[in-house]
Amino acid sequence: MLRARRSRTLAVSTAVLLSLAATGCSKSAGGSDSAGSGSGTKAAAPITLAGSVTFNQANLAKLDAALKSALAGKDLSKVDIAMVVNVAADYWKAGQVGFLKGCSDLGIAKSKCTYFAPPNGKLTEQNSELETLRSQGVTGYSISAIDPTSAAGTIHTDVQKGISVLAIDSPLPGTDAASLYLGTPNYTAGFQAGTAMKQVLGGKGKVAILVGSLTASNATQRIAGFEAALKGTKITVAQKVNDNLQASTATSDAETILANNPDVNGLYGVYSYDGPALAQAVTSAGKTASVHIVSDDSDAQTLKFIKSGVISGTVVQMPYQQGYTGAYILAAEKVLGKDKTMALVKPYLEKDGSTLSSGVGLVTKSDLGAYQSLESQLGIG
Repeated sequence: MLRARRSRTLAVSTAVLLSLAATGCSKSAGGSDSAGSGSGTKAAAPITLAGSVTFNQANLAKLDAALKSALAGKDLSKVDIAMVVNVAADYWKAGQVGFLKGCSDLGIAKSKCTYFAPPNGKLTEQNSELETLRSQGVTGYSISAIDPTSAAGTIHTDVQKGISVLAIDSPLPGTDAASLYLGTPNYTAGFQAGTAMKQVLGGKGKVAILVGSLTASNATQRIAGFEAALKGTKITVAQKVNDNLQASTATSDAETILANNPDVNGLYGVYSYDGPALAQAVTSAGKTASVHIVSDDSDAQTLKFIKSGVISGTVVQMPYQQGYTGAYILAAEKVLGKDKTMALVKPYLEKDGSTLSSGVGLVTKSDLGAYQSLESQLGIG
């Protein structure tokens, strides 16, 4: 096992997570049991879900410490790294905090650590930023690619030029960045969402899936996991709808689904903004007592709908760590080289040999308080 001193922030967050695991994350978050204002009905909760917010923080803390130890005394002045995500959503604010904290803990100037989120989630915006970074001499970047297929050529060119590319949030199979993915094992996350849906529906019903992309790896893997969890039940998937990374479209699509399919009693929102979008649609339709929502990610509005009971549960990642550990890996690849960096990373990979898990959690009303405590410890708010 690799041994090195951890930073104070990591030690605190790990201790909090291990404590939560020991107590079963059972402390109630409190709050109103009613649905969002204007619904006129009580939020349905026939089954109380039990969540988990332990993630993979302990292992990542060990890896971060090992990377920091290996970088100690080395010249980091030529490190110029970036974190490029797929949309300007609240979900990614935690990733931004983690990325900048990672740079700070390594002593990298803030001017050499660029965070970029496409304002409208458009491929042209992401590509334009990559061109800018390249012209400014970036040495490495982590990326949640909007379109993995179109990104393959750009990634190949960058890697050939010696620029490190790290896949986060969604894997990049078939590209030069396929060897390492830092994020949630997406099939596992989808399976967790499907298991939660199965519980709240009592094993029978009809659900619709709403997502920002039907081709991105994270989306297809999550949907596959979700459907796998429903096998053997009397729950069917009625529709899969692409909202093209637009919250307003997701709300409109959900409203249409509910109006045209009165037998739909479950909605699964795959992208971070989908949870609040679906909750608004269900509330407007006055169906909070009959339609159950399971979502992904910890958008601030999602957590409010968890507290009110409109959303039954949300499967959460740890975007903070995607930013924090991502900064460490990109710095190490520039200073130590890819082979030495991967030798340090390898003991912490999943069985597939390429996934560095940032963990999977499930936040429900009963453990919302514990999750928000963790966010406060990490400086997310």
